[in-house]
Amino acid sequence: MKICFIGAGALGSTIGGVLTEGGNDVWLIDPYQAHVDAMNAGGLRMLDGDTERTVRVRARTSAVGIGPADLVIILVKSFHTRQAVESASALIGPDTMVMSIQNGLGHEEIIADIVGRDRVLAAKTYVGGVFLGPGHVRIGTRGKETIIGELDGRITDRVRAVADAFIRSDLPAEISPNIMGVMWDKLLINVAGGALTAITRLTYGGLYSLPAMEACALAAISEAMAVARASGVVLSITDPREAWVKAGAGLPPEFKTSMLQSLGNGSVTEVDFIHGSVVRWGAQCGVPTPVNSTLVACVKGIEYAMTDYPGKA
Repeated sequence: MKICFIGAGALGSTIGGVLTEGGNDVWLIDPYQAHVDAMNAGGLRMLDGDTERTVRVRARTSAVGIGPADLVIILVKSFHTRQAVESASALIGPDTMVMSIQNGLGHEEIIADIVGRDRVLAAKTYVGGVFLGPGHVRIGTRGKETIIGELDGRITDRVRAVADAFIRSDLPAEISPNIMGVMWDKLLINVAGGALTAITRLTYGGLYSLPAMEACALAAISEAMAVARASGVVLSITDPREAWVKAGAGLPPEFKTSMLQSLGNGSVTEVDFIHGSVVRWGAQCGVPTPVNSTLVACVKGIEYAMTDYPGKA
């Protein structure tokens, strides 16, 4: 399968690298020139536990000249979704599928607005990745499934083909007729540690060592679950602690969430699409979300502190 990634940061490089090892025709498209150059020159170095391996990949800073793909995977920061999909127009052929594997909620609507709803697949993944430098990532794929689905819940040949491409590459995958429930299940995982690690600057080793962190995470997850249920979403996660445990399962103590990585790079986070989604949906269905509202405010305060705001010392 010809698969093009729009966004080849930590997670895009991880999944793209492993799909390449599985024999797929993979292209990694990312604006970070040094990363693209390093991958083309020496391959993508993937640190898996204590073992490192290198895979030859094809990387570009633009989609121009690659030709139509079977599948375009969007893996940019949520606030860049529209720009990313518009930049991928050269990859869209008559039968091209476009699939988001991004954190949070709302990306599919943006993608459908540009390419048409009939092309859109949805997916959530529990794979982890940490960017270590140009051409170098730490991967977390063992036992981490990717769940894929049609927006209308049908089990189609095209969604089976995508799942098979993942499975043949030793990336666990399954198809769901309840992709909205899956997306909320993954949102609970992101809620477990996203803002907390961004605020405290703790890696997972620290996060899972402090009872106070666990208590706060469970409160945030509980709020999100209440919002989902009030909105008619069917969850597979039935206990907040289940989400907390699943968030850290199989990941090393030094693992950093995407929010923590963003702040470390001096960038804004996706908090509006994760904890912010809980707050927005809660307001719509009348469920209070004080914990998530506080976490959003704290992260936004940190982001603001990185800018040259009026009165900054």
